[in-house]
Amino acid sequence: MAELNIRNAIKRYGPVEVIHGIDLDIADGEFCVFVGPSGCGKSTLLRMIAGLEQTSEGQISIAGRDVTHAEPAKRGVAMVFQTYALYPHMTVRQNMSFGLKIGGTEKTEIARKVDEAARILKLGDYMDRKPKALSGGQRQRVAIGRAIVRQPEVFLFDEPLSNLDAELRVEMRVEIARLHNQLGATMIYVTHDQVEAMTMADKIVVLRDGRIEQVGSPVGLYEDPDNLFVAGFIGSPRMNFFAGKVTDMHDAGVTVTLPRLGDVAVPVATDAPLEIGHAVTVGVRPEHFDPSGEITAQLAIDVVENLGGVSYAYSTSQDNAPPVIIEWRGKNRPRQGGTVAVNFDAGCALLFDTASGLRLR
Repeated sequence: MAELNIRNAIKRYGPVEVIHGIDLDIADGEFCVFVGPSGCGKSTLLRMIAGLEQTSEGQISIAGRDVTHAEPAKRGVAMVFQTYALYPHMTVRQNMSFGLKIGGTEKTEIARKVDEAARILKLGDYMDRKPKALSGGQRQRVAIGRAIVRQPEVFLFDEPLSNLDAELRVEMRVEIARLHNQLGATMIYVTHDQVEAMTMADKIVVLRDGRIEQVGSPVGLYEDPDNLFVAGFIGSPRMNFFAGKVTDMHDAGVTVTLPRLGDVAVPVATDAPLEIGHAVTVGVRPEHFDPSGEITAQLAIDVVENLGGVSYAYSTSQDNAPPVIIEWRGKNRPRQGGTVAVNFDAGCALLFDTASGLRLR
């Protein structure tokens, strides 16, 4: 079993603490993605798991073994970096077999493992080529193959697709997801791209400022975020946020008035102990604007992005707040410079406390 357990992991650089008491469990065979903005600590945490960064306090266990202070080579992990780090003078076969050769593995066993990795990654036609004769996607597959031949307990990926163009990124996302299904291995993947996280992960760990904001499945985080940060970070395009105040109380929850939408009154279900005048934020995703919704507002449209099957309309306010984004499908799409009536279902709206940013359920 290659489960990974982290208990109260702390990382300091001198007096500066950058990872603050992380607790996390990753199950055997799980594809876990660390996601967050630049500087949130996701790569540092991955390097702590790999042993490339010393853990200041806490414990890291892999398959039940305490590896907190073990050498990287003795942790049972293999890491794939953003840069391919291939030896330019070696062929694909030599690159993939080099680590095993240095480790004293028998030649027949090296050949077997390299051939199996090449079959899995469809590299059979490129084994005698050198890296300069490969595309970016092929080079990254070689780097992944170098990890596979080690047969690690845990695969670690540190933003491996960042150097690829958009089309190759999509292709390699599919390749890595297929690889995970085929190997059934525990994989931890770091990215700042929440689309990668949503499309690949079994479990997403959202980090900010060295702390875990929320852990859950992609759909779970999307539909049920714990706070404003997670709600705004997960989802593309982002969730719309409207500042408002509680103006009425009722058995099912509260009524919130939203100045940005022309003081429209929105009934929101909640059990939170709120009072009249409490400052709250209402979140509505772009796709939840629907002609059948019972809440109606008028919005001036500044920009329309037509993407074929879907369009995104943007409405900018006077106070430099982020624009309202509306997803639009069907034939009668809004025009730039016009004003449209938009509807949404209050049942889709999420309620947050403005001061703390926490979800009000």
